Amino acid sequence: MNTLELLAVALGFASLAGINLYLTVFASGLAIQQHWIDVSQSYPELAILGHPAIVAISGGLFFLQFFADKVPWVDSLWDTVHTVIRPVGGAFLAVRVLGTPDPIFDVVTALLAGGVTLMTHSAKAGTRLVVNHSPEPFSNIAMSVAEDVAVLGGLALIKHTIVHSDPWLLLSVFGTILLGIAYFGPKLFRAVKANAWLIWKKLSSPAADHLEAELPATLPHELEIALTSVNPEREPIAWAVPCLSTSARGIPGNCFGYLAATKDPAPRLIFLAKRRFRPVAVALDLATYKVAHEPKFLSENLVLYSLEKKPKYTFVFARSQRPLVKGIATSLRMRLGFLAQPAEPKAAPPEPARAT
Repeated sequence: MNTLELLAVALGFASLAGINLYLTVFASGLAIQQHWIDVSQSYPELAILGHPAIVAISGGLFFLQFFADKVPWVDSLWDTVHTVIRPVGGAFLAVRVLGTPDPIFDVVTALLAGGVTLMTHSAKAGTRLVVNHSPEPFSNIAMSVAEDVAVLGGLALIKHTIVHSDPWLLLSVFGTILLGIAYFGPKLFRAVKANAWLIWKKLSSPAADHLEAELPATLPHELEIALTSVNPEREPIAWAVPCLSTSARGIPGNCFGYLAATKDPAPRLIFLAKRRFRPVAVALDLATYKVAHEPKFLSENLVLYSLEKKPKYTFVFARSQRPLVKGIATSLRMRLGFLAQPAEPKAAPPEPARAT
């Protein structure tokens, strides 16, 4: 058995443990116990997974996860609890695969495998947190079933590698998955950060409709400098309110920033934020646009849309900021009404006097 095959199988088990640790252990142990696969010669250390106690306990825990994983928000709570359990389990499986008696190599392998497991766990937990915003439970059920199928498919690839001693297919599949997680990880992290902020705001400060909110008119100094790039006339700010952005033309998604309006006769609406250590300033062309206020479960959304052109802009506020969003919507309706007013026709020039 070559080192490449050992690393491929260890990587496979560590990756699958981050998605569903209990199904990985249960399915592997059941396959070993029922002699669907023989590991006595190639991976004798894995034979312990076929012990009746391990099969029974992992099967019982998988039974619990099977139902918890399909209930919105319960799945995210379950993932939070397993943020430590899954990496530890993935590290244990990887060490059992290698079966090395060298304690130093065991520690190095455990750390690397635990990191891989944490990557796949973070991707799973982050995706579930975003999916939980959907108003129906079917997306959670579909995601859970897809994850279970992916784990069983990954175990089938591991079995193929063990039986045929062909690690390249397994390495290419799991390597591609890990590269994909590394590429999309920053976007997913921003989405998780935004959702966690909205959840915290909802729990710590419930909405209060009876309060009136005054629109603030100050910006951080670095954003005031960025404002000059889209406001060269230095028109004063009418208001500037912190918010979350959604992805639109020129505007990054899940970005903490400010929505600002100027006081000039042709009012401008500008989104300002700091992203990747540099400021972002985007002036919105709102001609023909309308404004809508959409209360959601975790947030208050301000929507700017047009029936004549794209894109649609959506800005997200904490659930407790409903009075503030109402004030913004009222201000924007007045401003959009100003933009929609037809221009006064110019007076025709007087006809030149005819010579008599």
